[in-house]
Amino acid sequence: MEKELIIVESPTKAKTISGILGNEYTVFATMGHIRDLPENEFGVDIDNNFSPKYVIIPGKKKIVEKLKKLAQNSSNIYLATDEDREGEAIAWHTVHLINKKIEDVKRVAFHEIVPEAVKEAFSNPRQISIELVNAQQTRRILDRIVGYKISPILGKHLEMGLSAGRVQSVALKLIVEREKEIENFVPEIYFIIKCEVEKDGKKIVFNLIKIGEKSFEKEKLKEEKEVDEIIEKLKNGTLIVKEKEEKIKKLTPPPPFITSTLQQEAINILNFSSSKTMFIAQQLYEGIEIEGKSIGLITYMRTDSPSVAKPAQNQALKFIKDTFGESYLPEKPNIYYSKSKVSQEAHESIRPTSVFRTPDKIKKYLNPDQFKLYELIWKRFIASQMAKATIKNIKVTALNDIFLFETEGNFIVFDGFLKLWPLKIEKGSQIIGEFEK
Repeated sequence: MEKELIIVESPTKAKTISGILGNEYTVFATMGHIRDLPENEFGVDIDNNFSPKYVIIPGKKKIVEKLKKLAQNSSNIYLATDEDREGEAIAWHTVHLINKKIEDVKRVAFHEIVPEAVKEAFSNPRQISIELVNAQQTRRILDRIVGYKISPILGKHLEMGLSAGRVQSVALKLIVEREKEIENFVPEIYFIIKCEVEKDGKKIVFNLIKIGEKSFEKEKLKEEKEVDEIIEKLKNGTLIVKEKEEKIKKLTPPPPFITSTLQQEAINILNFSSSKTMFIAQQLYEGIEIEGKSIGLITYMRTDSPSVAKPAQNQALKFIKDTFGESYLPEKPNIYYSKSKVSQEAHESIRPTSVFRTPDKIKKYLNPDQFKLYELIWKRFIASQMAKATIKNIKVTALNDIFLFETEGNFIVFDGFLKLWPLKIEKGSQIIGEFEK
């Protein structure tokens, strides 16, 4: 009996999908892209509507030959490459290489490699999206045009081997413009006056913010002589508390990760480069061997949408209630939307495929870097579904003649999401609460 053929990009993903769907399918990995613009020529006909010339990537001919044989002997062909521009392009190129029409194959895409999502995708296949394919082709052609047309100029006038990229060239221009702003900046010297107050053996610092009607938000103290005169006057006076203001603030949890925020936090917290972060995230997405089974641990890591599927949100809320108590649940579930008008809202945020696979439970199956990144993603997702934190802000103003001083401090009343995702909060001196008007 002929087996149905599933085509993916990587062996790890093939193994995970095969474990979910069973032996009635042949799952074959293309090992990434199999067709591209030629390496040693321009490959873009600018005069003919920017038509690209595609060739089989060197070293991929045997893969293509095997793919053609499998396709000839398969009753159904499913293209299960990643759900993004590159994945769509790999599917499209594959169709051309196995001599099939788009309508002859079935395109399946899923945001997480877990049984429910994979089986649902295979039950509802779609056609290849030419819009996504064209988007990838445009990007690839632009890379080639910029690289081939500008890189030789860099090599001629600057240094051999330098290359120009579609994104890097624009980024470099922005950096240069910013550097010119820095070089042209004229530094301004001004003075800040602080006073240290002691109460019951504890110290607190007040800042001078106003002299009469002169506010230092708009005007600066620039003359040293004027500063010395003010200090002499202050020595003869008494600092009296004028007002004490207390406000309750609510801190909203951060949204779950999208690609850019995952890369930023991995750099800041884990000291991972962007490429390292995406490489490890790909491993977590495609599948990790756990008790004899390959399991996808996170959703797809290339996304610009912070949205969360309802079942995943309900799972998170149950975990929060059972683990931390009902007080850590938000008044209503937290919903996140993309700020970008062109974001792909069909995609989800980056989250664990099961919140019950806590980092500690699966630590023994992960290498140290995989564990660090998984823990970061898991904590961020759970925190995004938790209650707001409650902060009490206390501001005290004190007057010495016409000189107005101010200090403030923050107290965590209820930690909420901060229990899992700490933020830097300027607490100030904690004796501030002891002052009275």
